[in-house]
Amino acid sequence: MSHRTVSTDSAPAAIGAYSQACIAGKLVFISGQIPLNPSTGEMITNDIAEATRQCMRNIFAIAKAAGDGAHLVKVSIFLIDMGEFGEVNGAYAEFFDENPPARECVAVKTLPKNAPIEISAIAVLP
Repeated sequence: MSHRTVSTDSAPAAIGAYSQACIAGKLVFISGQIPLNPSTGEMITNDIAEATRQCMRNIFAIAKAAGDGAHLVKVSIFLIDMGEFGEVNGAYAEFFDENPPARECVAVKTLPKNAPIEISAIAVLP
């Protein structure tokens, strides 16, 4: 099965040899998003809840670019401080009224550009 890549200016550009997302069949594999604001290029580092929201805004912008109606079915969250899980969980929950996707959250030592959080996702197209 072949795949095609997704790119949008509504999310930060890839900072390495990868695509913002790839579509294979009806699945959209969205690369990890750190809390970079695509308009300013600035990274949110001093407020983990707002950093989480920025990551999710980036994820949803890429999902939208992949195709109208794409919805998340699996999310992976990477944190450098698991002590911030409660704040992350609260901000993340703002994006889902009901039927949230499957999710995992793991602690890691460091992330690209020393980001405090990174979130990746898998979406499905209608």
